[in-house]
Amino acid sequence: MAAITDEKYVALTTFKKDGTAKTLPVWIADFGGGQVGFTTSSSSYKVKRIANDPRVTLQPSDHKGNVKDGSEAVTGTAEVRTGPEFEPYKAVVKKKYGFQYTAMGLVGKFMSLIGKGSGTDSAVVITLD
Repeated sequence: MAAITDEKYVALTTFKKDGTAKTLPVWIADFGGGQVGFTTSSSSYKVKRIANDPRVTLQPSDHKGNVKDGSEAVTGTAEVRTGPEFEPYKAVVKKKYGFQYTAMGLVGKFMSLIGKGSGTDSAVVITLD
């Protein structure tokens, strides 16, 4: 697990209702107890896909989601945490990403003001297999 959480970005693969895989880059943090994850908007498609199918795959990548040569994928089961349960996970991700997290939070707040999302209000917690 240490190797995947040492990464800045990972390619997250989630699955649509029809089983089609969708992959995109996300930040990754170690939540302890065999759990890793990231924060996102509760209105994001990845959250909606996880609600339908909690299986996920993570693989080290660059900021565009291009998988790193020679890296291996890990699998797990994802859960979404919101409300008061979200705060401890937010603190862990914010500690790892610092100013970047703050900047992205401001972008998210702006987007929610113009009706384009709900800002960062949920954590995706992944228990690795």
